[in-house]
Amino acid sequence: MNTKSAHRANVGLFVTCLVDLYRPTVGFAAVKLLLDAGCTVEVPESQTCCGQPAYNSGDRADTKAIARNTIAAFEDYDYVVAPSGSCAGMLKHHYPRLFEGDVDWELRAKSLAAKTHELVSFLTDIAGVTEVKAALQGSVTYHDSCSGLRELKIKEQPRRLLGTVNGLSLKELPTAETCCGFGGTFCIKYADVSVEMVSRKAEDIRATEADLLLAGDMGCLLNMAGRLKREGSEIQVRHVAEVLAGMTDRPAIGETEQV
Repeated sequence: MNTKSAHRANVGLFVTCLVDLYRPTVGFAAVKLLLDAGCTVEVPESQTCCGQPAYNSGDRADTKAIARNTIAAFEDYDYVVAPSGSCAGMLKHHYPRLFEGDVDWELRAKSLAAKTHELVSFLTDIAGVTEVKAALQGSVTYHDSCSGLRELKIKEQPRRLLGTVNGLSLKELPTAETCCGFGGTFCIKYADVSVEMVSRKAEDIRATEADLLLAGDMGCLLNMAGRLKREGSEIQVRHVAEVLAGMTDRPAIGETEQV
């Protein structure tokens, strides 16, 4: 992996709930990519959820309790990195707003926000990674998650690194910036609307004729993988970190692992 300014930054990895519970491979891929970029990596055991489900449901009291725990767990690191634009956006943009008026915690939240980054944007924009040593024979298409795209301005970074994966060809999804319908608690509150949105998204994904669908958020990936599987599609679904790290030996998201 080539970097322009790799350094021994001490990174705290915010694993995220969905990665921890559904796709630990993404966490291991994130660690590999960060180590290859010259960072040291630690995973604080006291971390939990970022608090976004409670926040989106209007439960500010529980959200603050969760946020305080997260801030305390990560404030001693040089950087906080998450393989999720959604969770990184929560820490970076919503924590400071959550504690507005609370002088001590607002300052601590802003300090955390300033050093929080989504994984791929950290690799390219902070660590200066210009290429990865990975290979994948086949075509992929890419979905831009709403939080990563709109809150964190992540668009070209994953495509830049995917372009260095040996054997990979990118087939752009015309509706790459269109929401998949997951939206955290949105898919629960408005299930019928969510199903309609992801069904349209699945149709667009199939139309690319790509072998593999990639994205940077597990919520989006689980949602789209579920719909594609229900419709009988053979398109594989993976987190972009797995491809960039060359860790594609496990079954794709939504597939059953052979035992």
